[in-house]
Amino acid sequence: MTRDSVLDHDEETAAVSEARLASVFDTAADGIIVTNDRGQILAFNKACEHLFGFEASDLLGQNVSWIMPDSHARQHDRYVRNYLETGERKIIGIGREVQARHKDGTVFPIELSIGEAATPYGRQFIGILRDLRSRKQIEDRLAKTQAQLLHMTRISALDEMGAAIAHELNQPLTATLLYLQTVSRKAKAESSLDPMILDVIDKAVREAERAGEIIQRMRQLVEKKAPERQKIDVLELVRTCLEMAELGNGDAKSCFKAEVAEELPPLFADPVQIRQILINLLRNAREAVADQTGGTVTLSVLHGEDGLEFRVRDNGPGVPKELVEGLFRAFTGAKHKGVGLGLAISRSIAQNHGGDLRLESAPDGGGASFLLTLPVNPAEDITVRPKEPVAE
Repeated sequence: MTRDSVLDHDEETAAVSEARLASVFDTAADGIIVTNDRGQILAFNKACEHLFGFEASDLLGQNVSWIMPDSHARQHDRYVRNYLETGERKIIGIGREVQARHKDGTVFPIELSIGEAATPYGRQFIGILRDLRSRKQIEDRLAKTQAQLLHMTRISALDEMGAAIAHELNQPLTATLLYLQTVSRKAKAESSLDPMILDVIDKAVREAERAGEIIQRMRQLVEKKAPERQKIDVLELVRTCLEMAELGNGDAKSCFKAEVAEELPPLFADPVQIRQILINLLRNAREAVADQTGGTVTLSVLHGEDGLEFRVRDNGPGVPKELVEGLFRAFTGAKHKGVGLGLAISRSIAQNHGGDLRLESAPDGGGASFLLTLPVNPAEDITVRPKEPVAE
């Protein structure tokens, strides 16, 4: 093969390669921009024209900062100079999300990857750009849909809960009102009765009517607002919960024990709601060991990886396997009294605080163990409210 033939073949190969490159460049779905080491745009493909609203002829030779928001544009040339002088890579070779600017001034997110090539004319930088607006919109819609679904699920469960509570309370409240009204009419007919007795009866009627307001107060659980957190001393919380759990136990010997780790940090949470969870767990455990000799219920607290861990353990018969799966669903409790809402509400409260409530594997010696986890400081911007009195 002669020297001229070799040259012709090389030129033909170069021409084919250039044609292939031009075809890929203009048919690529992602935007491609080529700039020199002075930030001037050397190439601007069709996808970039669609992405930014500029024609290639509008930008060739212009600084790439034309398609950047002002905050980025002011820094770009300095970043390029720093890289050329130091060789320190901060963007090149690393994909990242940045902001870009459309011809109409709209700022939008893109994914940018930058490569580098050495040419006879100096260093050139190739940027691959992908529009993230559709993905961001989908992510935002998905997040909103999930939030709405969670909220509607809570509303649906609480609607059922409200109906159940109304059903449970309606008959005893109606009967109580009828009895009190009968007594009131009879007492008023007896002129010899002490007026104070009549006044007490009237007050009892009004208080029975007010009991119906309990149903309305339950609606607070479906409001879209964070718990009203306060700074809570853990030792004081444990002591208060044990004292309240003892109420109604009569003269029976206490079965409760406390095991609290030393130097625990304060807890930021709604004290009323957290006490509601712990007291419910303690009373359930007390019922579980009520019929056995040597029954014990232990409330332990320690600082774990996910925050404070409140564990309520008992040495009772444990939770039957057939009930474990639905244990935290409303209306699935196995207790003879109530409507099976305690654990469902307790888990909802825990999760609303950024924590969780779950049943652990059976502890040594049998029984049941419930673990309540709560973040110590769930948000940096928590507004700490004045501490409320311990007694309720």
